Formats: sequence, structure tokens, C-alpha cells
Amino acid sequence: MNRPDASFDENELRYLKLLSKSFPTITEACTEIMNLQAILNLPKGTEHFLTDIHGEYEAFRHVLKNASGSIERKINDEFGDTLRESVKRDLCTLICYPEERLAIVKSREDNIDEWYLVTLIQLVKMCQRVSVKYTRSKVRKALPPKYSYIIEELMHESLSDPNKQAYLNNILSNIIELDRADDFIITLCDVIQRLVIDSLHIVGDIYDRGPGAHIVMETLMNYHDVDIQWGNHDILWMGAAVGNISCMANVIRICLRYGNLRILEDGYGINLVPLATFAMEAYGDDPCDAFQPRLKFADDKHSDKSTHLISQMMKAISIIQFKLEADIIKRRPEFEMADRNLLHLVNYEKGTVMVYGKEYPMLDTNFPTVDPADPYRLTPEEEELVGKLHRSFVHCERLRRHIEFLLSDGSLYLVRNGNLMFHASMPLNADGSFKSVIIDGVAYAGKALMDKVDSLIRKAYFGEQGTPEHSFAVDYMWYIWCGPDSVAFDKGKMTTFERCFIADKEPHKEPKGHYYILREQESVCDMILDEFGVKGVNRHIINGHVPVKTIKGESPIRAGGKMLIIDGGFSRAYQGETGIAGYTLIFNSRGMQLVQHEPFTSTRQAIEHGVEIKGTRLFVDFNKERMLVNDTDNGEEIRGQIAALLRLVEAYRNGLVKER
Repeated sequence: MNRPDASFDENELRYLKLLSKSFPTITEACTEIMNLQAILNLPKGTEHFLTDIHGEYEAFRHVLKNASGSIERKINDEFGDTLRESVKRDLCTLICYPEERLAIVKSREDNIDEWYLVTLIQLVKMCQRVSVKYTRSKVRKALPPKYSYIIEELMHESLSDPNKQAYLNNILSNIIELDRADDFIITLCDVIQRLVIDSLHIVGDIYDRGPGAHIVMETLMNYHDVDIQWGNHDILWMGAAVGNISCMANVIRICLRYGNLRILEDGYGINLVPLATFAMEAYGDDPCDAFQPRLKFADDKHSDKSTHLISQMMKAISIIQFKLEADIIKRRPEFEMADRNLLHLVNYEKGTVMVYGKEYPMLDTNFPTVDPADPYRLTPEEEELVGKLHRSFVHCERLRRHIEFLLSDGSLYLVRNGNLMFHASMPLNADGSFKSVIIDGVAYAGKALMDKVDSLIRKAYFGEQGTPEHSFAVDYMWYIWCGPDSVAFDKGKMTTFERCFIADKEPHKEPKGHYYILREQESVCDMILDEFGVKGVNRHIINGHVPVKTIKGESPIRAGGKMLIIDGGFSRAYQGETGIAGYTLIFNSRGMQLVQHEPFTSTRQAIEHGVEIKGTRLFVDFNKERMLVNDTDNGEEIRGQIAALLRLVEAYRNGLVKER
């Protein structure tokens, strides 16, 4: 081991004296060095990447529980041909859904004690299998306190060792005899789920379309190691939570569009009665045919009457949205979005609208709340409604907890182990160079742009209210959602108005930024990776946002393997376009592989018929030699810790720091 130079400056000595409080003797410092050196030689932990969950909590929980088939693969690694396929599938189901599967087994098994003993042995072997990448200390911290001693004993002893067999069998027998088998099995299954994945990356868009984003958020908040790269839909909800009423209107409209009122009313306690009352009064005789919700994938069943009410509510909040957005556009001319104001271009007598110089007939010509002379002014009733909804959002304690979690454990982008993760886009010029985006009078591009937008999102939540800086940050939350140069959107326009009121598909188009085409080029990906300081031979950009239309032959692997787009249709609303039910990405010590999923039916069916990950595995990178902790970002940090400890030992030996 190389010894550091014995020269120390004043600042280093000050740091080493602080470090000595944790390692007060040479022996303790050396012990920690040996421990850290050993950790560097462990296999790299498994990283799990998901994106575009869009409130599909059942499919999300299923993928999370089985770790995209990792548990299934670990079972095959451990038992191979020694167990029948049906037995291995039942074991996999038990590990993923222990409580539910136990209930089924107990109703069918004649000799439950024998089943308990066999199953406990299998689960202990699985615990041993999934814990081999970790130190005993890390495993110990992952164990639940109530059984930590027993589990540790079982995990670190060979079940086939004749010297220990009687001892271990006695432990297992006592668990069964004391009627603790069910609880112990559930605990072991939870431990396996906990250890099979070291860290989880959510590459944006937890919210919207599906009904259970709040359930997903609660699950993530209880996960052992997770980070989130915010998507445009997440930022929209963050904007609503900080009081941006345009974001709030968009949130409500999208929930109504997909018939998912449950997240608003049950998930966050948002009172929609005032909106329903207003909509019925304003559009009582209006069929609102142009605002029919997409209920095919809604969890709740709706009658014709309730569907009509949702249509009325959606029309009401859409008109309010257009008015509120016009207010921001007027207040922030630097956003350059005046072309998104279309209400003043409606010919209310002819029932047409002028869009980019062309006149289109409108699908809906009933505007009882719009004054043609002042179309963007809210009526007194609309103002009152907006005030009530605003108070519901900003004072919702559960939403506040979820947004604070997104801020504490999330960011706009993340660099980890050779991978650059961000949800949507990196604004580029046509020639592939980074596009300069003006924010509050200053030009930003590339990494500086991402950092600035990340800062604005945090300022919108944590900044001092009433200041010009905070007001701008709150307004910018809406721009991130739909602005042309937004890093989370990057399209020429968001054509919500056109889609609502014009049958012709031409004005519906949303021209994409150059990034979405240029990212197919390896040289462009290399330029972006260099900009963010991503190093390594096998480095990647990981995106979501744009569903990969596998049904049309699109591939999630682009630019010679440098670009991975893993939005494959988690959301049921998109599965008709994608042909699959999403991609997830696994990065373990052996390499990187994409899992292409088939549509998830239901949790109940998975429990009753056995967990089986149906789909295709695509190898992105395969390592000839296992990747170690030493090869990771964490390894770099550990090497820094070792270097500091070596300096501490040297300082001790030179009498510059005294042992305690």
C-alpha cells in the first residue's frame, strides 16, 4: 500500500483532527481502511431503472416486487434443475406477494408444517444468494429488528453443514411450533425484495393518466434507496402545489380527461364539488361532445350521467386554463408564447377560429363564460372557483409531503456510474450544438441550462414569497410544462386548444425540438455526455418521455448503444401505440439489459397463477469480467475515504494528531 507524503498543510490538519473524532486511534483507522478496501472488491450492486409510470400503480408495484425478473433469475441461479418450473414459479410468487400467496397455500396444503419447513429452507437459501454482494454490516442494517438475530444466524451458516444442521433445524422447527412461520416467511420475502435491488432510478413522470400516482409516491418514499429525475408531468404537479394556478388547471383537466378523479379526491382531498357545480350551471344544456373523457382505462366505472358531468367539468376547466395561461403569457413576454393565445382569434358568430393564418370550423361553439370583447377575463364565478381550487392544492398536506420528497430525492438530471439520466430533452440547434435559452435575461445552454432550471424549481417551492425572483420561478414552472425551449418538453407548441376545438389534425401537430432527431447520432450523444463529465467506455444517456413504438419497429437502443429510451408504455393509454407495456433497465455486475414487458393484467392474476415476467431481454452491454464496487462512483468515494484515512494514520505516526 502506497504511503502518502508526510507534509501536511493547516487546512488538511484541521480536517484530519475532525476525522480523528470518528477514528480516534491508529488501530481503528487501519481497521476501517481494511474494511473499505474489502468493500471495493465486492460485486457492484444492481441498479433498477423505470420511467413514465403515469399512475399505473399495480403494474409499477408488480415490476418493483419482482425487480423486472431479477428474483426469477436468482431463483434459477440458486436451484437450477433441482426444482420443477412450477415450484420455482410458486416460490417467486411467494417472494413477491407473501401475504396473499400464504393465504392460498394454507387453503390447499394438507401438511402445512412440512410445507413451512421446505419453504423456509428455500427462502433462507435465497436470502444467502441475494446478500452475497453486500457486507454483513449492510445486510444487518437491512434486516427488520424483530428477527435480525435469527435471520443473520440462518444466512451466514450452511444449511448442509452437519456440524450446524441440528442447530439450524431446531431454529426452523421452533419458528413453526411457536406459530411464527407466517410472519417469518413474510419477513424473509421482504428481505429478499430489499436486497435484490441496491438502488432504484425513476427517470420521470410518476403523475397523470393513471389513477394511482399518490400510491406510487408512498411506495417510493418507503423505498430504501431511490432517486427521481423529474418529468414534465411531475413538474406540472409541483407547479400546482406551489400555487401556479395554470399548472393547477392543467392537472385537473388531465385527470378529468382520463376519468381519474380518484387521485384528486381520495388521494389528495381536492374538493371538486365547486367545479362540478359551476360546470353544471355554466354548461347545463351543453352536450360537451368535444370534451368526452377517455374512460377505457379508468379504474372507476362511470355512468352516462357521470360521464356527461366529467365532460362539462373538463370544458369548464379547459376554458379557465386558456384564460389563466394568457395571463402568464401577458405577464412574461420573454416566454415568447403569444401564439398560444387563441380565444381572441375565435369568430364567435361564424363558429370558426384563425390558427396560423388559416380559418378552421370549431367542434364546439358554445362559450357562455367568454366575453368576445375581453375573452381572457375570468368571470366572477370563475375567479371564485379558481380561488377555492388554489386553496385546496396549496394547503394539501399529503401533496406537500410528496412534493418535498420529490425535491429532496429528485433532480432534473443525475449522473451515476457512467449513465446520464434525464427525462426528456436537451435543447439543441439544428447543427447539433447546444441551444442558448434566455431565462430572466441571461443565456444558458447545456449543463448550465439544466442546473438553472433545477434551481428555479427549488426556488419556486423554497423561495421567499412575494419577491420578484419567487414570482418568476413560480411562473416558470408552467413554462417548463409547455414552453418551446423547456428541457422537459422541447416542442414548438402544446396544442391543447387545437385538439379540443379543431377536427383537422394538421394544427394538432407539435413540432419536436432538434434533440429528438439528433440524439440518434453517436457524436451528439458523446458531446452531451462530455458536457456532463460522464466518463467510461460504456456510457449512456437514459431518457423516457417519448414512448418507443415497438409495434412499428422502433428500438429503445439508439446511437450505437449510447442512447437508451426506456418509455415503452407503462401507461395503459399508450400501449395501443407501443405494442408493449414498457421497458425497464437492469444494471448489475454482469452488465446492462433492457426488459421489454408484456401488458400486466392484474395483481390477483399474478398471485393466483404465479409471477412470470413475460417479455424480451435485450442486452445493452455485457461485461467479460464482473464489475466491482471499485469501478463505480461509490468506489471513487470510498477510495477518497481511504486516502483520507491513510493521511490520518500518517498524521498519527508523525505526532501531528494525537490518538485519543
